[in-house]
Amino acid sequence: MNASWFKRVGIFYVPVSLIGWIILAGALVAAVYRFLDIDSRSHSASDTLINFFFNLLILGAVYTLVGFLTSRRE
Repeated sequence: MNASWFKRVGIFYVPVSLIGWIILAGALVAAVYRFLDIDSRSHSASDTLINFFFNLLILGAVYTLVGFLTSRRE
């Protein structure tokens, strides 16, 4: 892959191209959607946060994997 979508800054992957920004925006939209979906079915705040944490962990792992595979090597 010639084009870099992300640049690694510390432990984070920062978008450096339009595709990277679209992936980041999609991940944020997905996280908000999942939170609202979980919150609509939950009975308490702790129930919402516990269930959302695991969804956010999976989403973060996928984002990190995409960032790792498409990042600039420096």
